[in-house]
Amino acid sequence: MSRERYHMTRARRQHEQIKMRLRLHGSSLAEVAREMSVTRTTVTAVCQGRCRSQRIEAAIAAKLGVTAEQLWPERYRATPGELP
Repeated sequence: MSRERYHMTRARRQHEQIKMRLRLHGSSLAEVAREMSVTRTTVTAVCQGRCRSQRIEAAIAAKLGVTAEQLWPERYRATPGELP
């Protein structure tokens, strides 16, 4: 399996786990979208990592009682020469 396919599979698995955790907490990505007045498509794209919004990432994480950094550590890791 190519690295790119592995990444997509990993991202999809993480997305499904987040949706499941939201359901267990009595919420959903659609609810996050409604509360933030954005489209469900936008929230899904952020959750899947297809685009970034720290505001939406923080809202999803807050529903789960964690920080966005805890939920998506790979998105918040600083690379050399980059601010955290």
